[in-house]
Amino acid sequence: MIFKLQNSINQRVVVPSGFGVELYMKREDAIHPFISGNKYRKLKYNIEEAQKLGFKKLLTFGGAYSNHIAAVAFAGKTFGFETIGVIRGEEVGGKIQENSTLLFAQSCGMQFEFVSREVYRNKNSEDFIESLNHIYKGFYLIPEGGTNLLAVKGCEEILIQSDINFDYISCAVGTGGTISGIINCSQPRQQILGFPALKGSFLQEDISKFANKLNWKLILDYHFGGYAKTNDKLIHFINDFKKENSIPLDPIYTGKMMYGIFNLIKKGYFPVGSKILAIHTGGLQGILGMNKTLKHKKRPLIE
Repeated sequence: MIFKLQNSINQRVVVPSGFGVELYMKREDAIHPFISGNKYRKLKYNIEEAQKLGFKKLLTFGGAYSNHIAAVAFAGKTFGFETIGVIRGEEVGGKIQENSTLLFAQSCGMQFEFVSREVYRNKNSEDFIESLNHIYKGFYLIPEGGTNLLAVKGCEEILIQSDINFDYISCAVGTGGTISGIINCSQPRQQILGFPALKGSFLQEDISKFANKLNWKLILDYHFGGYAKTNDKLIHFINDFKKENSIPLDPIYTGKMMYGIFNLIKKGYFPVGSKILAIHTGGLQGILGMNKTLKHKKRPLIE
C-alpha cells in the first residue's frame, strides 16, 4: 500500500518540572491526512494481501465514529476496492447525515450494514461472517480495529533505529494490535506501557497472542469509565496540552494515555533520567463526533 507519507517526528513535550524525565511524542497522527497513525500501519499489509489474492471488496466492523471505518473507506477508494462497513447500532442508520465519520466513509463509497449491538457481538463468529458472505459475496475480511497478524506486522514498523535510546514506550490500547507490534520491534531493555481505552483486563490475553516479548504491562487506571467515556478533567487536560505543545489529542485514546503519563510522572513512577516516548496513534477525526455529544450534554468542548 503506497501513500505519500510525511515523516513521523518525535516532538518534545513540556512536562511537570522537578521530576527529571524527558517525554517525546511520536507524531504518527501527522503521517497522512486521512489514514493517519496506527490505521496506516494496520492497513498497509492487509491491503497488499487483498490485492495479491485478487479481492475486489473489503469488509470490516466498527462503531458510529470509528477511526478504522473512516480509514478503510478512504483506502478502498484509493486502491479501487468496494468497501462494506458493518456498523454497531441499528439506530445509527437513520442518522448518517448527523455523523461526520459515516458521512466521510459514505463519500468514499462505503456501503453500510447496520446491526444491533446484540448481533454485533457475533462479529467474530463463523456463522455471522458466512451470513455476510451470502449478502456481499467474496470480500476480504478486516477485523474490528484492523488487528490481525498483518496489522501487527505493519505496527512493527512504528519504532525506528533512532528510538533505541528511549527507556519507556507508551501506547494507547484498543484491540491490542498496535502495542503488539511495538512490543515486537522494541529493545528488550525498553519497557512498553499500554493504556487501555476500555475497562477490564481482557486485553492481556489478546496481546499475548501476538507479542513475542515480555517487556510490557498494561496500566488500567486511566480509561475514565470505559470506551468513549470522558469527564471534564480529561477535556480540560486535552485543551491545555494542545495550547502548551501544539499537539491535538483525541479523547478516546491518546488523550487518556497522555493524562495517564502525566499523572504517573507526578507520582514518581518513572526514575529520574528516564526518556519516555508516547505514540500518537491518530484518531483526531472522532473529535467532531465527541464535541457534538459534549455540546448536547452542555459540557466543555475539545478545542
